[in-house]
Amino acid sequence: MEKPGSQQKAPPPVPFDGAAGLDDAIVVALGCNDCGVWRDCREALEAALARFRAEGIDVVARSSWWRSAAWPDPTDPPFLNGVVIVRTEHGPHELMAALGRIEEAFGRQRAAANAPRTLDLDLIAYGRTAGDLDGLILPHPRAAVRKFVMGPLAEIAPGWVHPLTKQTAAQAADQAEVGRDARPTTGTT
Repeated sequence: MEKPGSQQKAPPPVPFDGAAGLDDAIVVALGCNDCGVWRDCREALEAALARFRAEGIDVVARSSWWRSAAWPDPTDPPFLNGVVIVRTEHGPHELMAALGRIEEAFGRQRAAANAPRTLDLDLIAYGRTAGDLDGLILPHPRAAVRKFVMGPLAEIAPGWVHPLTKQTAAQAADQAEVGRDARPTTGTT
């Protein structure tokens, strides 16, 4: 399991500069509602982002951290979520394997569906790729209805268009049915 890093202030959101174009954007969502060995979920998520580079994943844009009630069980601890746009030489399956290694290093347990977790990394989109790639479904099949995903994505790339629904991130965030309470925060969870 990773060890806590030194206390650092979270950087502000970094919007996507559009240099590569939103059609090519590789979108990864991060979430945490069990801080494990870290002081809080913000520290855990920042440590996870710091680990991306070692796995060949470069963050080119990042949202602020968003807080929301746990879903589907709001009695679980609240979540801190965010979204990043990344660049990598990894294909979709290799990227998922790298994200899995990061989750494992952070103590992710998969004992029960939707249980509290130290780190949850989801590949939301890999450019315009759509369909079932040998068990990897892209774009993420539930991302478009989750405000805790679409809200942070709209913060950094409001014009990103979902490959299947054709909604922009901003439209999807406005219409999301799950996690309607999700809001950007400067506090900790």
